[in-house]
Amino acid sequence: MQRIYSLIGKGTFKCKSFIRKTGALMSLRVDEETLRSVRSLLSRMEGKVKLYFIPKENAPQCEIIRKILSFLTDLTSKLEVIELSSSDLTAKEMDLDLAPAIVIHGKDRYNVRYFGVPGGYEFGVLVEDIVDASIGKPSLPQSVLESLVKIDSPVHIRVFVTPTCPYCPLAARAAHAYAIANTNIVADVIEAMEFPELAERYNVQAVPKVIINDDVEFEGAVPHDFFIEKIMEAIED
Repeated sequence: MQRIYSLIGKGTFKCKSFIRKTGALMSLRVDEETLRSVRSLLSRMEGKVKLYFIPKENAPQCEIIRKILSFLTDLTSKLEVIELSSSDLTAKEMDLDLAPAIVIHGKDRYNVRYFGVPGGYEFGVLVEDIVDASIGKPSLPQSVLESLVKIDSPVHIRVFVTPTCPYCPLAARAAHAYAIANTNIVADVIEAMEFPELAERYNVQAVPKVIINDDVEFEGAVPHDFFIEKIMEAIED
């Protein structure tokens, strides 16, 4: 699945935003090679997936998110987008503290959440998350899965990313895969530039930055064993 990231890294999936006082004009451009790769990935879906989109009022970036989600639903009948207001009961049950937000439910009601525009390298994260959610099992080594299923207490992972960071998808995908493997895990991928106050609160100086249970943190794309070790450390503290 690394092919999708390679293509996006070449700039073949582009989201452009032009924000003026009167609002925003959004454009989305996808070349044929990327389109084929995305369609191929989505063809691996097994079950239905629901993408819950909770927009932020008067946020111009929400239009490009709608276009990205519409682009994906046009490629497969197994994907449904449900737009909710923050006051909707379903949205409240998700306990979201940021918007715009995308929440992915598939074989289960996973705590797989993306805050901001899933553009640039992060678009590939969204596509692969959808496939994993449809199957109900992430593409992880068996030893990692065995470690994850043993977690029986709440874990909240925050991964700060930017769309131009080539290493961010590794951390983002890992966190979301863990949340699919074990619903005790909440995994938030946060576009740092769209949430500068939150990034400042967590002292985000470089991306990807990972914070677990507001206690344990690290920077960079790391091996699964190291990531799991940090999760266990946060649980024990």
